This record gives sequence, structure tokens and C-alpha cells, in this order.
Amino acid sequence: MKKIILTFSTGLLILAAHGQQTQGRVVYERTIQLKMDFQGMGDEATHAMPSTHKEKLEVLFGNNQSLRRAVEEETPDEMAESAGGGLHIRMDVAGDNDIIYNNFSTGQSVEQREFGPKNYIISDSIAHLHWKLTGETTTILNYPCQQAITQRISKHMMTSMENGEMKNREVADTANIIAWFTPAIPVPAGPELQGQLPGLILGLDIHDGRVMYKAVEVAPQADLGAVKAPSRGKKVTASEFEAEREKMMAEMQKNAGKGRNMIRIGG
Repeated sequence: MKKIILTFSTGLLILAAHGQQTQGRVVYERTIQLKMDFQGMGDEATHAMPSTHKEKLEVLFGNNQSLRRAVEEETPDEMAESAGGGLHIRMDVAGDNDIIYNNFSTGQSVEQREFGPKNYIISDSIAHLHWKLTGETTTILNYPCQQAITQRISKHMMTSMENGEMKNREVADTANIIAWFTPAIPVPAGPELQGQLPGLILGLDIHDGRVMYKAVEVAPQADLGAVKAPSRGKKVTASEFEAEREKMMAEMQKNAGKGRNMIRIGG
């Protein structure tokens, strides 16, 4: 903990000079690079089908709290792809409708996560990673930003098609993360990794471009009445949610056929 405080000492000094805005609304554009592998279909051993999924989300912040939720758009971002053998796939990215609430005073995080036909409420403490300031700076939407880097070790689901059968498996993952935060707005909010940096995150690159967030709008006012913990869903712990997700993924894999399939990637 002492190292983290020393690392951010320069940034914290800047906060004193630019501490005016402590509430507002940020709209982010999120870009996710998806890749679907097909094995044992056609003449080639493996067919890779890369796709890009984009959507917008918003973060409301104020009173030392924040709320992340999807932005309703007139035209939903849907992709229809086809592969050899007449297989039609519609990709629905997990996490599009998730809601994340953070209370920076108490260190509490509450997530409403959608998986399959169900919603889940997961309460936990705000996680913390070991960040390092690089000294790099840039400007995003006229806000001066500093660069911070870290790594996150986690797991993710990989979906593949092998000999006409859909397979889902969990693989280990080490993500390199680059964040651009502005001390001009001294609120530790952002689209992810909230409560960890001494300023609002306006840009985020996770896993070498696999997931990217870019702020496209910052407003000084927000509906602070909406910044509260979500409650619609089954209350579970993080481990209970993972167990239910694994069970549901196993059912999806069992029931997957060669016809039209809905594939949910991410999580």
C-alpha cells in the first residue's frame, strides 16, 4: 500500500488545483474484438471469424458514488454471420446490459449481471490492482490525462466449433491494461476498474485492444437519483454466480446443434 501512495503522489498534488467537478455523466464507446474458431469443418482445420462489437454505455457519478449502465440506442448492435455448411450465428456479447454500482466511501461494489434468462445481484468489495504511472500524458475531450498501467490475471470463456459441435471452455488469461485518467475530475470512476485511480478514467485499453473504452462525452450534471445499488435479480456471491454460469454454459453446449445458434461470448 505504501508503494501505491507514493506512486500517485504527483497525481494527488494535481487534484488540489483541478478539484472543481465532482459529479457528472460520461458516455463511453466500448469496442470488443471477438474471435470465433471453427475446427474440423471444410478443407481447412481451423476457420477464424473475427468480429467487432461496439456499443455505448454511460457512467453517472456524484456523492462519492458511481453507476455504470448501458445507453439505449435506436438501432441495437446485432451481427449476423455465416460459416461453411450454412451455419448462421448471431452474436450477443455478455455484459451489454450489466449495471455496476460503486460506493467509494464504503468500498462496496454491487453488480447486476444478466446471463441467459436470469439477472443476478453480486455484492463485493471494490478490487484493487497494483498500478504504475508511466509519465505519459495526453488530452481527451480537452481534459489533461495521465497514463497508468497494470496487469490483471483472470479467466475467460472461449467458444469454438469442433466437428459441428459447439464447445465452451474456460482459459487462463493475463490482461495488460492501459488507463488514461484525468486528475481534473478527482473522482475514481470509470467504465471498469472503478475506485482505483485518483481521477476519472476517460480511456481504457484492456488486453492489447481486445476491449477498449473511449469517452465521447462528458457532462457536468447527472441524474444522481439514479446512482444507487441495483436490486433486480437473484442475490448470489461471486463464487455462486460462477457456479451457475458454468452450469448454464454446460447446458448450452449440450443443447447446441448444427442449425441456427445463439452464441454468447464474454462474461
